[in-house]
Amino acid sequence: MRRLLAILIPGLLLLTACGGSPAAPEPTSQSAGDTAKFDSLKLTENGDKKAPGVEFTKPLEVTEPTIKVVTEGDGDRVKANQIANISILAVNGTDGSTLEDTFAGEPEPLELNEDLKTGSAVIYNAFVGAKLGSTLALAVPGQAGAEGAAAQPTQLLLIKLLSATDVTPPLEKPEGETVTPPAGLPTVKENDQGVPEISIEGAAAPTALVAQDLIKGKGPEVKATDTVVVNYVLYSFKDKKQLESSFTGEPLTSPLSGLIKGWQEGLAGKTVGSRVLLSIPADKAYGAEKGDLVFVVDILGVR
Repeated sequence: MRRLLAILIPGLLLLTACGGSPAAPEPTSQSAGDTAKFDSLKLTENGDKKAPGVEFTKPLEVTEPTIKVVTEGDGDRVKANQIANISILAVNGTDGSTLEDTFAGEPEPLELNEDLKTGSAVIYNAFVGAKLGSTLALAVPGQAGAEGAAAQPTQLLLIKLLSATDVTPPLEKPEGETVTPPAGLPTVKENDQGVPEISIEGAAAPTALVAQDLIKGKGPEVKATDTVVVNYVLYSFKDKKQLESSFTGEPLTSPLSGLIKGWQEGLAGKTVGSRVLLSIPADKAYGAEKGDLVFVVDILGVR
């Protein structure tokens, strides 16, 4: 779903910069586009963790993003700034063939935040105010072929709204119990602004990944599928100097799966509120060019 939305949403940005209705004072799900295109749509429930059967008059073609609740659930209405947990079936609007089906896997999160509201009001306004258990139909216009690329048909997405969770604001700094690390690792101290500073004096370059708590947080465990919110500093064994620091700006927010292996392996299972020393050999970082690295990572939140 993340991959599919990454493909679809840039196109929606171009088409919906002025689209969608203004959000109502007390939101209910808002349709957009030529929703009469969905009049022939019929869904057949196939049980939990299975995509519905889909029938519609083919070909389905739209010239603007079109979205509507086609089956209303009986749960609570989804609120702004929650995370909607969804499953999706994407089909080809020309022949009905399946393009992607996430129903069998874990629900995918869609954060209903200001970024989505600004970037794609059509999607935001349809989800905010929809009832849990609802299925939304979203038709995305096809694209003409260009520079040898084949034309793309209209895509039809059936999106099941499974649950919604509140977003916990990230911490401002690590919170938990101080941990004394074993000897032989790089040492860390805070400067007068509370920013960690790393010294590698007397520390051997890593031959294997080390993920050592310096502060043990009491928050939820980081999962491999989470998006993490962190501050960090990066020091190079090779260059013997600091290379990067997020403390000069905003914390880093990124899917853990999109980060280097040393982070993926070292942070999974750690807890929110922790400060973690990661001593990472080159093969789990950026390779020989940057060499062995050491990070101090403050885990401020997960999504």
